Amino acid sequence: MYILISLIGGLGLFLYGMNIMGEGLQKSTGPKLEKAIELLTSNVVMGVLVGAVVTGIIQSSGATTVMVVGFVNAGIMTLYQAIGIIMGANIGTTVTAQLVSFDVSILSSIALGIGIVLYMIGLKSKPTLKNISEILIGFAILFIGMRFMKEAVAPLSEYPVIKSILASIANKPILALIAGFLMTTCLQSSSASMGILMALASQGLMPLYGALPILYGDNIGSCTTSILSSIGTNKNAKRAALMHLCFNLIGTLLFMFILSKPITMIVTRLNPTDISRQIANSHTLFNLINVVLLLPFSKYIVKLAMLIIPDKGEEKESDEKVIKYLDERMLETPSIAFGNTIKEVLRMGRNSKKSLIFSMDGLLKKSQEDVNMTFEKEKIVNEQQRKILDYLIKLSNKTLDNKMRFSLDLLFHTVNDIERISDLSENIAELGQLSINSNAKLSDNAKDEIVEIYNKVLECYNLALNAMKDNNTNVAKDVLKLESEVDMLEKAYKNKHMERINYNSCSIDDGIIYLDLLTNLERISDHCASIAKRVIKINEH
Repeated sequence: MYILISLIGGLGLFLYGMNIMGEGLQKSTGPKLEKAIELLTSNVVMGVLVGAVVTGIIQSSGATTVMVVGFVNAGIMTLYQAIGIIMGANIGTTVTAQLVSFDVSILSSIALGIGIVLYMIGLKSKPTLKNISEILIGFAILFIGMRFMKEAVAPLSEYPVIKSILASIANKPILALIAGFLMTTCLQSSSASMGILMALASQGLMPLYGALPILYGDNIGSCTTSILSSIGTNKNAKRAALMHLCFNLIGTLLFMFILSKPITMIVTRLNPTDISRQIANSHTLFNLINVVLLLPFSKYIVKLAMLIIPDKGEEKESDEKVIKYLDERMLETPSIAFGNTIKEVLRMGRNSKKSLIFSMDGLLKKSQEDVNMTFEKEKIVNEQQRKILDYLIKLSNKTLDNKMRFSLDLLFHTVNDIERISDLSENIAELGQLSINSNAKLSDNAKDEIVEIYNKVLECYNLALNAMKDNNTNVAKDVLKLESEVDMLEKAYKNKHMERINYNSCSIDDGIIYLDLLTNLERISDHCASIAKRVIKINEH
């Protein structure tokens, strides 16, 4: 019982250290991580590099493949892009095994001491130091957990029954493969399984020839995370998860029956006496060689997944999804989830802009169709607002760096500003409906004035969305200048309108529509200015 408790404690520290180190790396490289994903093209080699880098940073191939399933499910990544990242994720996951295979007890103690000092210094005023400290502390705890696991399993060598069971597993490759699969499936972490395997091997309880099939089983077991995450997704997302499984299964068959002996020879020559290094190198070689061998056949793996999960002639999904870029699977990588939220908010902004255009066309052209389209768009924007805010709340509960949290808090208000613009567009559409029903007529001068201020408001809104998209302070300042011009025009045109009423060149009913229209347009420009001011705040933070 004491051995089991010690092993669980060591495993807990190992996983916690890996998690802390991964979060520190994510916060330190957040924007770069997002840009890495944006580098994706149809070039599968680039996908492999991106997958390896992202997995190396977030310290979890499972999280990477789950994220890929989310991207594919959202329709923003093709299967041919996904296969490259999946292959790369297998390479990236070898980083942890390589790290813990070295005996760096003194180095980890130094890292812990430096990390705690940096944490205390950067706790309040220096987030960069705090992120670095988390990486160092996580690194140290990872090794402490590994040492605990080694010490926990050391007494097992004194139990003949345990040695007999482990020897039986080692001598039966299929049984060892299943054991590795079950261990990773239960722990949901191939790195943790590798840690336990190294701990057993370091105490002489598992020879290399028995460790290799367990290692292959670990790789297959790592697929269960993405397969579980694909439940309830579309066909392509299920295919992405299946591609991960096919890739690892094919690699396992190649190594089990053909390449195990060559790998054993290579790793034993590199490290004749260090079993932990032999296992880590075997893990790395398995994944590297697997990628090199199967990369030329990546298209066929995609086709195999499409063959296993075929199209059956169901209706295609609508191109106009209410939500496109948000997927809860991506919350495991907050920096990427945040970048996708910005894209979704911009998409909401474009829908709100369409609502404004439809409403003005409905009023100026007396088009019932455009008025109705405004009401339809406004419903979509309302639904987008609800789902984005719900997603933002979930994202805010994740570990974020200070700048991202500051930006996230401001984004709540931006979403509400965009929704208010849609509401004001609906008000304009209602004025258009009133104009159609009452056959109201604006004078030519009034129409010219409305068109002029409307064009400025539309330009203001376009600039506000561009400023947000590019995080551009200069464009944001242009929005504020335009908003001031709209304010001045509104006051000038209201005065002119009062003159027209005094000279009876405009009816009272028509005048009400005109004044309400001016007010709604000016308020839309105010919301554009609010969006722009937040862009400026983010860059000043």
